Amino acid sequence: MLIPRYFFSDDYTEFYDYFLSKPYRRRTFQKGDIIWNLGETIRYVYYIESGIVKTFVEHEDGYHKILHFHSDGTVFPGCQNSAFKIESSIGTEALSKVEALEFTRENFYQMYQENMALNARILETYSMYINLFIYESAHQDYNNAFIKVCNLLYLFSVHSPTGTPNRIDLTQQDIADILAISLVNVTNNLARLRKEKIIASHRKWIEITDYPKLVSYCSNETLNS
Repeated sequence: MLIPRYFFSDDYTEFYDYFLSKPYRRRTFQKGDIIWNLGETIRYVYYIESGIVKTFVEHEDGYHKILHFHSDGTVFPGCQNSAFKIESSIGTEALSKVEALEFTRENFYQMYQENMALNARILETYSMYINLFIYESAHQDYNNAFIKVCNLLYLFSVHSPTGTPNRIDLTQQDIADILAISLVNVTNNLARLRKEKIIASHRKWIEITDYPKLVSYCSNETLNS
């Protein structure tokens, strides 16, 4: 059974040649560039050839939450005909140099309609988003902060962007922004994991040193999702 994913990669690589056959503009974004800006609705859809981006939502009071990450072989922000008000509160930032194919919203929607395999893949991707958001609202929100941190580290180890399950490429601030808890709370819980020799901290990444012990702290709905 599929478990919730925060990091998406290689979901659309089989459609690369098809994408190249359609009208597109090749784009390069540098680290820190905003690809989908706050205050905007969806105008373009991107196929990421290389690099990593994070998508976040920002409330008017300054509250910031990371929704998910996308890397090589993925499409974002997706494809729908309707414009939703929440789109103006969502942004996407390049975390590294990003090479991408840019399609207009209208052209990509037409591709979605004419290619049934692409249509099915987009629906599957949307299902994964829904699975993630239901998991967060129905389960993760009710866990204490320590279990939330353990769950997140476990989920990132299962879908590791580096291909190395023991390496988690998240900063403490990233963890706080994903889980919507304070940075102090994250720091204290990571300190507990270090004290129990479950993790080792490095600059901007975390190493899992006792995977079975980490799993023992995770909630059942995370392990059995």
